Amino acid sequence: MDERILKWLFDIKMAIDEIDSYFINESKYFFKYRDNLMLKRAVERDLEIIGEATNRIVTRDKTFEIRITNAKAIISLRNQVIHAYDNISDENIWSILTNHLPKLKQEIENLINEK
Repeated sequence: MDERILKWLFDIKMAIDEIDSYFINESKYFFKYRDNLMLKRAVERDLEIIGEATNRIVTRDKTFEIRITNAKAIISLRNQVIHAYDNISDENIWSILTNHLPKLKQEIENLINEK
C-alpha cells in the first residue's frame, strides 16, 4: 500500500480513537454532548480530520471510494463542518458518532492491517 495512504489511514484511526477517548469516563448521552460546547468542537475537529484524510486517500487512489464505505459522505461532512458551520445539526453529528463511526473504525483497522 502507498505509504501516504497508510499514513492518512492512521490519521483517521487516530481521530476516531480521540473521539472515543472523549467518552471514556462518561457515558454517551446526547444531551451531555449537546450541552458541552468544548466536546462538540473537539468532535467536529476530529471529523474534519477524518474527512480531509479520506479526501486525500480517494484523490490519490480512486479505488478507496469503494473500499471506504460512504467515502463521499465523509468528505461531504468535512466540507459542511468547515464551510457551513452554522448549519451543523447536533443530532446529525450524534447519529454519525453512534451509528457510523464504530463501523468506520473497524473498516479502517482492516485496511491498515492489509498493508
